[in-house]
Amino acid sequence: MTSEIERLVQQLDDSSGPSYDARAELIHRGSAAVPAVIDGLPFLDSFGQLTAIEVFEEVGDPRCGPALIGLLDSDNTVVREWAAVALASLEIDGAIEPLRRAYRACLERRTPPDWSEPAGIRSALTRLGARTPVVPPLTARLRATVADDAPGWPSAHLPEIINDLADHAQVVLGTQFWRVRAGGTYGVSGTGPDWELDWTAPWDQLVEEARTWCLREAAQAPAGDDIFAVPTWIDHTDLRPAGSAANWGSTLL
Repeated sequence: MTSEIERLVQQLDDSSGPSYDARAELIHRGSAAVPAVIDGLPFLDSFGQLTAIEVFEEVGDPRCGPALIGLLDSDNTVVREWAAVALASLEIDGAIEPLRRAYRACLERRTPPDWSEPAGIRSALTRLGARTPVVPPLTARLRATVADDAPGWPSAHLPEIINDLADHAQVVLGTQFWRVRAGGTYGVSGTGPDWELDWTAPWDQLVEEARTWCLREAAQAPAGDDIFAVPTWIDHTDLRPAGSAANWGSTLL
C-alpha cells in the first residue's frame, strides 16, 4: 500500500490529468496517506505542492502542520499563500509566528499589500486571532443587519462603509460582490475602474486615494436587494507589523 500511495503522490505533479485522480484518491485514503504526501512534498514542483496543500486541507490531519510551515519559505508566491491559508483553516498549533515572519518577508520584498499573498497571510493571521482588523462602529452596525448566511454588507450601504472606514484611517483595497439567492451564494463581477495605489505615499494620502477609487467602484456596483458587498481594508499597522524593519515610505515610521 505504501508504494501505491507514493505513486499517487508522484502523480500530483502531472497537470495533464492524472493529478486530479491522484488528489481524489489520496483524499479518499485520508490520514493514512498524509505521511507519504509530507515526505514527497520537497520533490514536487509548484503545481504538485499546491495540489498537496489541497489534500492536506481536505484530510484535515494536523501532522501536515510542519510541512505547511516549511512551504512559507517557498520560491513560489502562490505556494506561500496557499500554505498560509491552509495553516489557518486547519488551525495548526505554532503557525502564528511563522505566518508573521512570512508577512514581514512580503513587506521586505516590497510586495504591494493589496496583492494576493500578503492578503492571504493577513487573513490567516486574523482567523487565528493574531490580527484584529479595525471595524468602526457604523460599519459593524450595518453588518449586524445582514442575515447570518449572507456575506458582508448590503451593497446599498457600500458608500457609507467606504467613508466610515476611510474616516477611521483605513485604506480600502477593493470590494467583492456576491449574489445571495435561495440555494446558494454566487460571485458577481463589478464594473468599476482598474486602479492601484502608490505605496510609498503618506498614509493619509493612501486613505483618501483609496476612498476616491472605491466610491467610484461603488457607484458602478451591481444593484439589487440580493447583492452583498465584502470590502477589504488595512490599517497603517499592517505596513509595519511588530518586529519588522520593513517600511513603505518614511511617513510610516
